[in-house]
Amino acid sequence: MPRDVLIVGQGIAGTLLGWELERAGIPFEIVDAGHARSASQVAAGMLTPITGQRLVPGWRFDELLPVARAAYCEMETAWDVPLWRDMRVRRIFASDRERIIFREKSAAGLLGPHAGDADEEGFWIEGAAQVDLSSLISSARARWRGRGVLREGGFDWEGDFPSHELIVDCGGRAAGRFGFVPWEYSKGEIISVRVDELDPRVILNRGHWILPMAEGIARVGATHESGKTDVTPTPEARAALEASASTILNRAFSIVDHQAGVRVNLPDRRPVAGRHPEMRRLGILNGLGARGALFAPWLARQWVNHLTEGVAFEAEIDVARFWRRHWSQG
Repeated sequence: MPRDVLIVGQGIAGTLLGWELERAGIPFEIVDAGHARSASQVAAGMLTPITGQRLVPGWRFDELLPVARAAYCEMETAWDVPLWRDMRVRRIFASDRERIIFREKSAAGLLGPHAGDADEEGFWIEGAAQVDLSSLISSARARWRGRGVLREGGFDWEGDFPSHELIVDCGGRAAGRFGFVPWEYSKGEIISVRVDELDPRVILNRGHWILPMAEGIARVGATHESGKTDVTPTPEARAALEASASTILNRAFSIVDHQAGVRVNLPDRRPVAGRHPEMRRLGILNGLGARGALFAPWLARQWVNHLTEGVAFEAEIDVARFWRRHWSQG
Protein backbone atom coordinates (compact mmCIF):
# COMPACT_ATOMS: atom_id res chain seq x y z
CA MET A 1 0.00 0.00 0.00
CA PRO A 2 1.39 3.46 -0.88
CA ARG A 3 2.25 5.88 1.89
CA ASP A 4 0.30 8.63 0.11
CA VAL A 5 -1.39 9.47 -3.18
CA LEU A 6 -1.66 12.71 -5.15
CA ILE A 7 -4.85 13.04 -7.22
CA VAL A 8 -4.61 15.51 -10.12
CA GLY A 9 -8.09 16.87 -10.86
CA GLN A 10 -11.23 16.96 -8.72
CA GLY A 11 -13.96 16.27 -11.22
CA ILE A 12 -16.17 13.21 -10.92
CA ALA A 13 -13.19 10.83 -11.28
CA GLY A 14 -10.98 12.58 -8.73
CA THR A 15 -13.84 13.00 -6.27
CA LEU A 16 -14.78 9.32 -6.30
CA LEU A 17 -11.15 8.25 -6.06
CA GLY A 18 -10.65 10.56 -3.08
CA TRP A 19 -13.76 9.13 -1.43
CA GLU A 20 -12.58 5.54 -1.86
CA LEU A 21 -9.06 6.33 -0.63
CA GLU A 22 -10.54 8.07 2.42
CA ARG A 23 -12.71 5.04 3.19
CA ALA A 24 -9.70 2.75 2.86
CA GLY A 25 -7.56 4.90 5.15
CA ILE A 26 -5.02 5.76 2.45
CA PRO A 27 -3.58 9.30 2.84
CA PHE A 28 -4.10 11.50 -0.20
CA GLU A 29 -3.94 15.06 -1.48
CA ILE A 30 -5.72 16.65 -4.43
CA VAL A 31 -4.50 19.41 -6.72
CA ASP A 32 -7.15 20.99 -8.90
CA ALA A 33 -7.25 24.09 -11.09
CA GLY A 34 -11.04 24.43 -11.11
CA HIS A 35 -13.73 23.12 -13.41
CA ALA A 36 -14.15 25.81 -16.04
CA ARG A 37 -13.06 23.50 -18.88
CA SER A 38 -14.18 20.14 -17.52
CA ALA A 39 -16.97 17.79 -18.52
CA SER A 40 -18.08 17.81 -14.88
CA GLN A 41 -19.04 21.45 -15.33
CA VAL A 42 -21.95 20.52 -17.60
CA ALA A 43 -22.47 16.81 -16.91
CA ALA A 44 -26.05 15.87 -16.07
CA GLY A 45 -25.10 12.85 -13.96
CA MET A 46 -27.70 10.64 -15.63
CA LEU A 47 -27.45 6.86 -15.53
CA THR A 48 -29.63 5.41 -18.27
CA PRO A 49 -29.80 1.76 -19.36
CA ILE A 50 -30.72 2.42 -23.02
CA THR A 51 -29.01 5.17 -25.01
CA GLY A 52 -28.51 6.66 -28.45
CA GLN A 53 -30.56 6.82 -31.62
CA ARG A 54 -30.18 3.07 -32.11
CA LEU A 55 -31.40 2.29 -28.57
CA VAL A 56 -28.26 0.53 -27.40
CA PRO A 57 -28.22 -1.11 -23.96
CA GLY A 58 -25.52 0.52 -21.82
CA TRP A 59 -22.26 -1.41 -21.49
CA ARG A 60 -22.32 -3.36 -18.18
CA PHE A 61 -25.11 -1.12 -16.90
CA ASP A 62 -26.89 -3.73 -14.76
CA GLU A 63 -23.61 -4.76 -13.16
CA LEU A 64 -22.34 -1.24 -12.44
CA LEU A 65 -25.57 0.43 -11.30
CA PRO A 66 -25.61 -1.24 -7.84
CA VAL A 67 -21.97 -0.25 -7.32
CA ALA A 68 -22.78 3.35 -8.18
CA ARG A 69 -25.94 3.42 -6.06
CA ALA A 70 -24.09 2.09 -3.00
CA ALA A 71 -21.26 4.61 -3.34
CA TYR A 72 -23.44 7.68 -3.79
CA CYS A 73 -25.89 6.68 -1.06
CA GLU A 74 -22.98 6.17 1.35
CA MET A 75 -21.69 9.62 0.44
CA GLU A 76 -25.17 11.08 0.99
CA THR A 77 -25.20 9.70 4.51
CA ALA A 78 -21.60 10.63 5.34
CA TRP A 79 -21.82 14.17 3.97
CA ASP A 80 -25.50 14.87 4.71
CA VAL A 81 -26.23 16.07 1.18
CA PRO A 82 -28.84 14.63 -1.24
CA LEU A 83 -27.16 13.12 -4.31
CA TRP A 84 -29.15 10.21 -5.75
CA ARG A 85 -32.54 10.15 -7.53
CA ASP A 86 -34.20 7.08 -9.00
CA MET A 87 -35.66 8.12 -12.37
CA ARG A 88 -37.64 6.96 -15.39
CA VAL A 89 -37.05 8.11 -18.95
CA ARG A 90 -39.87 8.97 -21.32
CA ARG A 91 -38.26 8.29 -24.69
CA ILE A 92 -40.18 10.07 -27.45
CA PHE A 93 -39.66 8.74 -30.96
CA ALA A 94 -37.93 11.34 -33.13
CA SER A 95 -38.61 9.47 -36.40
CA ASP A 96 -40.31 6.46 -37.90
CA ARG A 97 -36.89 4.83 -38.03
CA GLU A 98 -36.56 5.01 -34.23
CA ARG A 99 -40.04 3.52 -33.90
CA ILE A 100 -39.04 0.60 -36.13
CA ILE A 101 -35.77 0.06 -34.25
CA PHE A 102 -37.67 -0.08 -30.97
CA ARG A 103 -40.18 -2.61 -32.28
CA GLU A 104 -37.48 -4.84 -33.74
CA LYS A 105 -35.23 -4.79 -30.68
CA SER A 106 -38.11 -5.15 -28.26
CA ALA A 107 -39.50 -8.14 -30.16
CA ALA A 108 -36.04 -9.75 -30.16
CA GLY A 109 -35.68 -9.22 -26.41
CA LEU A 110 -32.61 -7.01 -26.87
CA LEU A 111 -33.76 -4.23 -24.55
CA GLY A 112 -34.04 -6.45 -21.50
CA PRO A 113 -36.18 -5.50 -18.54
CA HIS A 114 -35.63 -1.77 -18.99
CA ALA A 115 -38.05 -1.21 -21.89
CA GLY A 116 -41.38 -0.42 -20.27
CA ASP A 117 -44.80 0.50 -21.61
CA ALA A 118 -44.89 1.77 -25.18
CA ASP A 119 -47.31 3.61 -27.46
CA GLU A 120 -47.13 5.28 -30.87
CA GLU A 121 -45.41 8.35 -29.41
CA GLY A 122 -42.65 6.60 -27.52
CA PHE A 123 -41.85 4.26 -24.64
CA TRP A 124 -40.71 4.26 -21.03
CA ILE A 125 -37.21 3.34 -19.92
CA GLU A 126 -37.23 1.97 -16.38
CA GLY A 127 -34.38 1.75 -13.89
CA ALA A 128 -32.60 5.02 -14.64
CA ALA A 129 -31.11 7.35 -12.03
CA GLN A 130 -29.47 10.76 -11.65
CA VAL A 131 -26.63 11.99 -9.45
CA ASP A 132 -26.35 15.64 -8.46
CA LEU A 133 -22.74 16.06 -9.59
CA SER A 134 -22.65 19.75 -8.75
CA SER A 135 -23.53 19.07 -5.11
CA LEU A 136 -21.20 16.08 -5.02
CA ILE A 137 -18.16 17.97 -6.27
CA SER A 138 -18.80 21.17 -4.30
CA SER A 139 -19.42 19.24 -1.05
CA ALA A 140 -16.23 17.22 -1.50
CA ARG A 141 -14.30 20.37 -2.37
CA ALA A 142 -15.43 22.18 0.76
CA ARG A 143 -14.75 19.12 2.93
CA TRP A 144 -11.24 18.51 1.62
CA ARG A 145 -10.27 22.17 1.45
CA GLY A 146 -11.26 22.53 5.09
CA ARG A 147 -9.06 19.58 6.00
CA GLY A 148 -6.11 20.93 4.04
CA VAL A 149 -6.26 18.02 1.62
CA LEU A 150 -7.19 20.00 -1.50
CA ARG A 151 -4.85 22.53 -3.07
CA GLU A 152 -6.09 24.82 -5.83
CA GLY A 153 -3.77 25.22 -8.80
CA GLY A 154 -2.38 23.51 -11.86
CA PHE A 155 0.01 20.57 -12.16
CA ASP A 156 3.13 20.52 -14.36
CA TRP A 157 3.31 17.06 -15.92
CA GLU A 158 6.58 17.94 -17.64
CA GLY A 159 8.30 19.28 -14.52
CA ASP A 160 9.73 17.61 -11.47
CA PHE A 161 7.23 15.35 -9.74
CA PRO A 162 6.54 15.79 -6.03
CA SER A 163 7.50 13.12 -3.52
CA HIS A 164 4.15 11.32 -3.40
CA GLU A 165 4.46 7.60 -3.86
CA LEU A 166 1.67 7.57 -6.46
CA ILE A 167 0.27 10.34 -8.69
CA VAL A 168 -3.06 9.63 -10.40
CA ASP A 169 -4.24 11.70 -13.38
CA CYS A 170 -7.97 12.37 -13.01
CA GLY A 171 -7.77 15.63 -14.93
CA GLY A 172 -10.27 15.01 -17.69
CA ARG A 173 -8.40 16.66 -20.56
CA ALA A 174 -5.57 14.19 -20.08
CA ALA A 175 -2.11 14.60 -21.53
CA GLY A 176 1.20 14.60 -19.70
CA ARG A 177 2.94 11.24 -19.58
CA PHE A 178 -0.07 9.40 -21.05
CA GLY A 179 0.35 10.76 -24.56
CA PHE A 180 0.33 7.22 -25.99
CA VAL A 181 -3.40 6.99 -25.24
CA PRO A 182 -5.47 8.00 -28.32
CA TRP A 183 -7.62 10.59 -26.58
CA GLU A 184 -10.71 11.85 -28.33
CA TYR A 185 -12.51 15.04 -27.34
CA SER A 186 -16.00 16.34 -27.90
CA LYS A 187 -17.52 19.64 -26.89
CA GLY A 188 -20.91 19.56 -25.22
CA GLU A 189 -23.29 22.43 -24.48
CA ILE A 190 -26.38 22.61 -22.32
CA ILE A 191 -28.95 25.24 -21.43
CA SER A 192 -30.91 25.62 -18.21
CA VAL A 193 -34.53 26.70 -18.47
CA ARG A 194 -37.23 27.81 -16.10
CA VAL A 195 -40.38 25.76 -16.67
CA ASP A 196 -43.38 24.76 -14.55
CA GLU A 197 -44.92 21.44 -13.61
CA LEU A 198 -42.33 18.88 -14.69
CA ASP A 199 -42.32 15.53 -12.93
CA PRO A 200 -39.07 15.53 -10.90
CA ARG A 201 -38.66 11.77 -11.42
CA VAL A 202 -38.96 11.76 -15.22
CA ILE A 203 -36.28 12.54 -17.81
CA LEU A 204 -37.70 13.49 -21.21
CA ASN A 205 -35.70 12.46 -24.28
CA ARG A 206 -36.21 13.17 -27.95
CA GLY A 207 -32.81 13.60 -29.56
CA HIS A 208 -31.87 15.88 -26.66
CA TRP A 209 -32.86 15.26 -23.04
CA ILE A 210 -34.62 17.41 -20.46
CA LEU A 211 -33.69 16.80 -16.84
CA PRO A 212 -35.84 18.41 -14.10
CA MET A 213 -33.81 19.99 -11.32
CA ALA A 214 -34.91 21.93 -8.22
CA GLU A 215 -37.15 25.01 -7.97
CA GLY A 216 -38.65 24.94 -11.46
CA ILE A 217 -35.33 24.65 -13.32
CA ALA A 218 -34.56 22.00 -15.93
CA ARG A 219 -31.40 21.29 -17.90
CA VAL A 220 -31.57 20.67 -21.64
CA GLY A 221 -28.75 18.91 -23.47
CA ALA A 222 -26.48 18.00 -24.71
CA THR A 223 -24.84 18.83 -27.99
CA HIS A 224 -21.86 16.83 -29.34
CA GLU A 225 -19.13 18.37 -31.46
CA SER A 226 -16.36 15.85 -32.07
CA GLY A 227 -12.84 17.24 -31.97
CA LYS A 228 -13.82 20.56 -30.44
CA THR A 229 -11.98 21.54 -27.27
CA ASP A 230 -13.06 25.13 -26.62
CA VAL A 231 -15.62 25.88 -23.92
CA THR A 232 -17.24 28.94 -25.41
CA PRO A 233 -21.05 28.63 -25.61
CA THR A 234 -22.29 29.20 -29.16
CA PRO A 235 -25.50 30.74 -30.55
CA GLU A 236 -25.92 27.72 -32.84
CA ALA A 237 -25.98 25.25 -29.96
CA ARG A 238 -28.29 27.47 -27.94
CA ALA A 239 -30.73 27.66 -30.85
CA ALA A 240 -30.67 23.88 -31.37
CA LEU A 241 -31.29 23.17 -27.69
CA GLU A 242 -34.02 25.80 -27.50
CA ALA A 243 -35.75 24.24 -30.50
CA SER A 244 -35.60 20.79 -28.89
CA ALA A 245 -36.98 22.15 -25.63
CA SER A 246 -39.87 23.77 -27.50
CA THR A 247 -40.73 20.51 -29.26
CA ILE A 248 -40.47 18.30 -26.18
CA LEU A 249 -42.06 20.59 -23.60
CA ASN A 250 -44.76 22.19 -25.73
CA ARG A 251 -45.16 24.90 -23.09
CA ALA A 252 -43.63 28.24 -22.16
CA PHE A 253 -40.12 28.34 -20.73
CA SER A 254 -37.28 30.83 -20.39
CA ILE A 255 -33.54 30.25 -20.72
CA VAL A 256 -31.58 31.13 -17.58
CA ASP A 257 -28.11 29.72 -18.31
CA HIS A 258 -25.92 28.32 -21.10
CA GLN A 259 -22.71 26.31 -20.49
CA ALA A 260 -20.14 24.30 -22.40
CA GLY A 261 -17.58 21.67 -21.42
CA VAL A 262 -15.29 19.10 -23.01
CA ARG A 263 -15.72 15.32 -22.73
CA VAL A 264 -12.78 12.95 -22.90
CA ASN A 265 -13.42 9.68 -24.73
CA LEU A 266 -11.48 6.72 -26.07
CA PRO A 267 -11.92 5.06 -29.50
CA ASP A 268 -13.30 1.85 -27.94
CA ARG A 269 -15.72 3.86 -25.77
CA ARG A 270 -14.30 2.34 -22.61
CA PRO A 271 -12.82 4.35 -19.72
CA VAL A 272 -9.20 3.99 -18.71
CA ALA A 273 -7.53 3.25 -15.38
CA GLY A 274 -4.27 1.74 -14.15
CA ARG A 275 -0.57 2.44 -13.77
CA HIS A 276 1.71 3.79 -16.45
CA PRO A 277 3.41 0.72 -18.00
CA GLU A 278 6.91 2.16 -17.47
CA MET A 279 6.61 4.90 -14.83
CA ARG A 280 4.90 2.97 -12.06
CA ARG A 281 4.57 6.01 -9.81
CA LEU A 282 2.06 7.39 -12.30
CA GLY A 283 -1.53 6.25 -12.60
CA ILE A 284 -4.67 7.32 -14.37
CA LEU A 285 -8.46 7.33 -14.02
CA ASN A 286 -9.89 9.09 -17.05
CA GLY A 287 -11.80 8.91 -20.32
CA LEU A 288 -15.22 8.53 -18.71
CA GLY A 289 -17.03 10.28 -21.58
CA ALA A 290 -20.71 10.92 -20.98
CA ARG A 291 -21.08 8.09 -18.44
CA GLY A 292 -18.87 9.34 -15.65
CA ALA A 293 -21.51 9.02 -12.93
CA LEU A 294 -21.82 5.31 -13.71
CA PHE A 295 -18.15 4.48 -14.28
CA ALA A 296 -16.39 6.54 -11.60
CA PRO A 297 -17.39 4.55 -8.47
CA TRP A 298 -16.43 1.24 -10.11
CA LEU A 299 -13.08 2.53 -11.38
CA ALA A 300 -12.23 4.17 -8.04
CA ARG A 301 -12.96 0.87 -6.28
CA GLN A 302 -10.65 -0.92 -8.72
CA TRP A 303 -7.88 1.50 -7.75
CA VAL A 304 -8.35 0.81 -4.04
CA ASN A 305 -8.48 -2.95 -4.58
CA HIS A 306 -5.26 -2.66 -6.57
CA LEU A 307 -3.52 -0.62 -3.86
CA THR A 308 -4.67 -2.65 -0.87
CA GLU A 309 -4.74 -6.19 -2.29
CA GLY A 310 -2.68 -6.06 -5.47
CA VAL A 311 -5.69 -6.82 -7.67
CA ALA A 312 -5.00 -6.26 -11.38
CA PHE A 313 -7.10 -3.79 -13.34
CA GLU A 314 -9.62 -5.35 -15.70
CA ALA A 315 -8.13 -5.74 -19.17
CA GLU A 316 -11.00 -3.88 -20.87
CA ILE A 317 -10.19 -0.66 -19.01
CA ASP A 318 -6.47 -1.05 -18.21
CA VAL A 319 -4.39 1.77 -19.72
CA ALA A 320 -1.87 -0.89 -20.78
CA ARG A 321 -4.17 -1.85 -23.66
CA PHE A 322 -3.13 1.33 -25.47
CA TRP A 323 0.54 0.94 -24.60
CA ARG A 324 0.65 -2.41 -26.35
CA ARG A 325 -1.06 -1.02 -29.44
CA HIS A 326 1.18 2.04 -29.44
CA TRP A 327 4.37 -0.03 -29.63
CA SER A 328 2.99 -2.68 -31.97
CA GLN A 329 2.11 0.07 -34.47
CA GLY A 330 5.43 1.87 -34.00
